Amino acid sequence: MQKTFEVMNVKCSGCAATLKGKLFEKFGEVEVDLNKEPREITLNIEEEEIEELSKELKRLGYPLSSDSMGFVESTSVKAKSYVSCAIGKMNK
Repeated sequence: MQKTFEVMNVKCSGCAATLKGKLFEKFGEVEVDLNKEPREITLNIEEEEIEELSKELKRLGYPLSSDSMGFVESTSVKAKSYVSCAIGKMNK
């Protein structure tokens, strides 16, 4: 089923490239909308896969906007997003 999720820390096409590349193997094609704030991703996903998606997004530094995090975790995730963005820019 196609679903859309709001994600945090997505700033540019480098971030989008990372999301598309890293999520493809587990979740297939991912669309990233850079025209909305907060940014949105759209993909075909089953309900039971959403928790796995959430964990993977957090690992990459792009948590779902619905995820609750403390200050330390939030700061750590934001730092990961800068690294993921840089990798996405190099791999484009």
